[in-house]
Amino acid sequence: MISALAVLFAGALHATWNALAKAVPDRHAAFGVMGITQSLICLPLLPFVAPPAAGSWMYGAVSIALQLVYMLLLIRCYELGDFGQVYPIARGSAPLLVAIVAGIQGERLTVLQVCGLAATCGGLAALALAGVGRRNLPSRKAVTAAVLTGAAIASYTVVDGLGVRESGTALGYTTWMFAVEGVLTFAVMTAVRGRAIVPALRDRWLVSAGGGTISMLAYGLVLWAQTRSALAEVAALRETGILWGALIGAVFFAERLGPRRVAAAGIVALGVILLSAH
Repeated sequence: MISALAVLFAGALHATWNALAKAVPDRHAAFGVMGITQSLICLPLLPFVAPPAAGSWMYGAVSIALQLVYMLLLIRCYELGDFGQVYPIARGSAPLLVAIVAGIQGERLTVLQVCGLAATCGGLAALALAGVGRRNLPSRKAVTAAVLTGAAIASYTVVDGLGVRESGTALGYTTWMFAVEGVLTFAVMTAVRGRAIVPALRDRWLVSAGGGTISMLAYGLVLWAQTRSALAEVAALRETGILWGALIGAVFFAERLGPRRVAAAGIVALGVILLSAH
């Protein structure tokens, strides 16, 4: 129960930092500031946390590479589509992919949990498309980018799930990963934007720094939960943050939140209840 609540909270935090990233005009600069913020927080903590076991280092390295790809894809999503459309597609496609991979790894869900997973994914898909007419359907490029983003999410979720279990310390794994990833994120974003990123770094840097802090806290909770619960269950519970995403899209980005989206949210809630059943 505690791990489930932690993941639900992480989902809300995830939607919050994504909204902050969406609100910053230059998102490459925003992610660069987020990365530096995470490194500045984690680097001083390294002497005080237990290092992850050697067997988890390769998982951490692969995860960092996947998360860099994920960030570039996410930026592309927000360039091509509305927050309330591409965010649900990206997040909603990930749990199903995680469940498939986790099943291959030997994890098994009960019948109720499988029904819950299906309801969660279906509800998220309905939430993404509810209220969308022919004139404002997400473009094919936006949908493709969102699905690829979901694949990246599923990939690093599974890799980190295996890595954090090998590490012997969720706190150490999280701290070391963000310490390294933050510096690399800044380097990649600078390489993509070139010198133009310098003035952009000053634009809403406080918002970006806050987003980086929230992002780190959210994923740290997920990594901790992955040491206590099934990967597919954690992945699906985390994606309930899309409910907060729909609300944020309506309030802050003036996106319509009608009865169809409310009904889709109810389906997601039912899926979460079933998925949490043991």
